[in-house]
Amino acid sequence: MIQLVLVRHASAEHGGVDLDDHERPLTSRGVRDAVESAKRTLRSGARPEVVLSSTAVRARDTAAAFGAAFGADVTERADLYAAPAAVMLDVARANGAAEIAIVAHDPGMSALVSELTGEDIPMATGAVAILTWSDGDWDDVGILPPDEVTLISPN
Repeated sequence: MIQLVLVRHASAEHGGVDLDDHERPLTSRGVRDAVESAKRTLRSGARPEVVLSSTAVRARDTAAAFGAAFGADVTERADLYAAPAAVMLDVARANGAAEIAIVAHDPGMSALVSELTGEDIPMATGAVAILTWSDGDWDDVGILPPDEVTLISPN
């Protein structure tokens, strides 16, 4: 079984001239949404053993909520910051864990979920897509559609 949990970071502060995009923190609502999305993901039965996160502050803070919910360490990956869909999938495959969560950004996150499901699925901030392939391994991901898709909205 392969289970890929794709998480778009929760709502972040808007950048400005004094705030680099990479350093944008979550809003207070974003913090609440990250915790709630993590709890809802856990209640769905997903149990990623690995949580990989973009190095951006908003992604790291979102990933921390998921890591705490799953009892998993978070590994930060610079290549997940503003990553396209193909890079996110390559990072997951290279890690090799059977159950993995990736916390990253759009437009790559929406593109990856849409590509893997064959449907146009926009990922709002704080949204989670749980994709499960019951049989097979990472070589099947991207070739075969997932057997199960669960979408979780923070609201």
